[in-house]
Amino acid sequence: MRIISGLNKGKKLIMPKDKTTRPLKDMAKESIFNILLHANYIDFHLENSEVLDLFSGIGSFGLECISRGSKFVFFLENYAPVLKILKDNISNLKYENKSKVIDIDAFKIDSKTFEEKQKFQIIFCDPPYKEKKIDLLIDNIIELNILQKNGIIIIHRKKGDLDIYPSKFKIIDRKNYGLSTFVFGKKTS
Repeated sequence: MRIISGLNKGKKLIMPKDKTTRPLKDMAKESIFNILLHANYIDFHLENSEVLDLFSGIGSFGLECISRGSKFVFFLENYAPVLKILKDNISNLKYENKSKVIDIDAFKIDSKTFEEKQKFQIIFCDPPYKEKKIDLLIDNIIELNILQKNGIIIIHRKKGDLDIYPSKFKIIDRKNYGLSTFVFGKKTS
């Protein structure tokens, strides 16, 4: 597991020893960034973006964003054994000034979780595969109004999972890679 591109290209990330956490694989991460940066139907600029990484784990996605030019990443993680690894990865890459770790269950975010009027260009959601309440999470994100107007939500799911998404969430792409499915979407007007 490493940083694929940008300022810290090739730097290795610390991995968890237990199997409870499922870090985002390099190949899957590379696929996501290829879509974000090269798909004609997605109007997105990573440079200077603010990112919310839900269920961060070791921080693979958010750290990649910073390496590629994102201004700031909020990491949300509440599993204590992996929380220490996340903080160590941030420290090893010297990203303390470009990130904030929030120890909270992603389903419990509210208006006090972030700074006033905080909005994100990208929200990455990589919950445990067994998690089935993705619709509630998306509804909460939309209700809190923390996604910018042209912002994108990316959801990492197990291939073949057919989650139900709220009608306020417009799917703009669904890609299958190996064992993973990525759902790209944004809020509807």
